[in-house]
Amino acid sequence: MSESKLGDMDAASFRAAGQKVLDWTADYLQEGERYPVLSRVEPGWIRSSLPAAAPERGESMGAILRDFERVLVPGLTHWNQPGFLAYFASSGSGPGVLAEFLTAALNQQAMLWRTSPAATELEEVVLSWLRQLLGLPDAFEGVIYDGGSASNFHALAAAIAHAVPDAGTRGLIGRSDVPPLRVYASEQAHSSIDKAVMLLGMGRQSLVKVPVDDQFRMRPAALASAIAADRRAGCRPVAVVATVGTTSTSSIDPVNAIAPICEGEGVWLHVDAAYGGAAAIVPDYASIFDGVGRADSVSVNPHKWLFTPLDLSAFYCRRFGAFRHAFALTPAYLQTDQPPDVRNLMDTGISLGRRFRALKLWMVMRYFGAAGLRARISNHLELAKRFAAWVDHDPDFERLAPVPLSVVCFRAVPRARELDAGALDQLNSRLLARVNASGEVLLSHTRLNGHYTLRMAIGHIRTEEAHVRRAWQIIRAALSGLCQ
Repeated sequence: MSESKLGDMDAASFRAAGQKVLDWTADYLQEGERYPVLSRVEPGWIRSSLPAAAPERGESMGAILRDFERVLVPGLTHWNQPGFLAYFASSGSGPGVLAEFLTAALNQQAMLWRTSPAATELEEVVLSWLRQLLGLPDAFEGVIYDGGSASNFHALAAAIAHAVPDAGTRGLIGRSDVPPLRVYASEQAHSSIDKAVMLLGMGRQSLVKVPVDDQFRMRPAALASAIAADRRAGCRPVAVVATVGTTSTSSIDPVNAIAPICEGEGVWLHVDAAYGGAAAIVPDYASIFDGVGRADSVSVNPHKWLFTPLDLSAFYCRRFGAFRHAFALTPAYLQTDQPPDVRNLMDTGISLGRRFRALKLWMVMRYFGAAGLRARISNHLELAKRFAAWVDHDPDFERLAPVPLSVVCFRAVPRARELDAGALDQLNSRLLARVNASGEVLLSHTRLNGHYTLRMAIGHIRTEEAHVRRAWQIIRAALSGLCQ
């Protein structure tokens, strides 16, 4: 790097380095299976392989990219690989990756309409497209957050503002006129609900975990009983969180039965459909959104199952005017003379800074089209059914949950060995470690009814039947090796 000039990298150098990055990325997306899915470096190896202080003099992009490959790539867990079958997939599809490049280049800060009219209005357009595909009523307006945790947090913050209108000015602490508040979610709800009630000042004791049925779905009768008991105890129910596609099992809470309870009690209903919501665009699975149109708010994460790179969560609210009121705060230096009906994204949450996230979802939806998105999700749903059938027909394995979407929960129960519950847990833990050490696939685990449970989640855009079949071969071979 020359020190004789100030300013940025010159265009010729940028073009040359950019071509190298583009070529590397294209190869990575096409041939990512040459890397082990799970990183094999030891803790501290990355840190010890890099200088302890920043360089005094600038270095060439060539040197930087060489260290990227030499030091950083070995320390990556490859979420963008078809063998990634753990947690929920996050596909950085080709059009989404290109959109991220443009997003970084444009570097938009969409806090106000005038600071980026394109980012502001494209967000409205693309969220309207997605809302229509999901079958949500026109009354729902949307906004984009970084992830489902942020969407859930903002939903509960809005629920508090709805239940206690002056909470924004007077707060909640030490008020004799505000009884203890309560939020309800199933035992299978995402941990972000716990974090949200903590951060909102209610404390985790304000979160009531509602029992589930044998399919891991919230029991509406138990919800109604919990609300009634809290009212008798002098508490104020403010929100219910129903889940469409729980993290452990992909179970689907019966929103159709939960919504009338919330309406009768005057309680905010938020539907966390971060993972499962995408399946609602498939006609045969549209019923998973039955009753969701009666909710007050809904979240869906395109970065999970709509092939959009991290991070992008679509949040919808049926009371958007009240929602904006809960967060609107305009200091003098952000006041403008723009028309009153113009939307400012800074009024829709705690963040002032707003990336141009809508661009990547817009490019993904245009490139694949609604039909292409449906076809890919349908294929994942079919692959999950196929894998579940393999588990069901193998006497050395058992399935531990239904498969309403594309997550299969199972464990090994080798017929040739008599093992107690603890030994079975240990065996399955060792089985998971051996499978993941193969480098070809990555699974995750959970606990269901006290059992250590293996979990396969199918949702990556490049995952095909061959990858799922290969995973099954590796699983069975690993069990055979452990049982010898």
